[in-house]
Amino acid sequence: MKDGLHVAIILDGNGRWAKRRGLPRNAGHRAGMEAIKKTVLASCELGIKILSLFAFSTENWKRSQKEIDGIFGILRDYLDENIEVYKEKGINLRIMGDLSKLPEDISKKLISAQEETASCDKLIVNVGINYGGRDELVRAFNLLLKEGKSIVSAEDIKKKLYTHDLPDPDLVIRTSGEQRLSNFMLFQCAYSELYFPKILWPDFNKKALKKALSVYKKRDRRFGNVTEEKK
Repeated sequence: MKDGLHVAIILDGNGRWAKRRGLPRNAGHRAGMEAIKKTVLASCELGIKILSLFAFSTENWKRSQKEIDGIFGILRDYLDENIEVYKEKGINLRIMGDLSKLPEDISKKLISAQEETASCDKLIVNVGINYGGRDELVRAFNLLLKEGKSIVSAEDIKKKLYTHDLPDPDLVIRTSGEQRLSNFMLFQCAYSELYFPKILWPDFNKKALKKALSVYKKRDRRFGNVTEEKK
């Protein structure tokens, strides 16, 4: 299991960022991909050990085909341009989600990228693509049923999650000011600290990440316990 700070981010606001500038939605997604690049590198510099990103949800298939095709085109470019950078920086790319529903070439690129960076150990970048928290739990329960389980524990469920070998997120950030998890890592975020900055995702950068970390450091994480001064 990887030790160290685990930050999870729900990437929200690409469409609004583009709309405010009179641009098509996919221009916002491309700007959002640039924000991913900046945030990944900033995470390395700030000593974060695990960065989970909610990039494409199971609900995002409801969007127009033009927008979906644009998102996957941007993802193709990102993988082609950045896997060598990941290897040089010691970044381990992982994907959580059902890859079988993605375009075949995208699935192959993602699988290859995971294999190529598997030995990297400076930062884990865990990306949710065609991911939903409820779907992840249904998948876990079905795997346990196939094993013949009739009664399960929380630990049994955890072992069947995509993140089975990772600690739960310490901090969850959702950009754009929206204040909900939107089906993201529902099991894992039970005791995560939540932070909802108003900044739109394409504008997120190292400065914004440092501010989020400073807010997190002031939080009192008790996990259901009571500290002496609170008794």
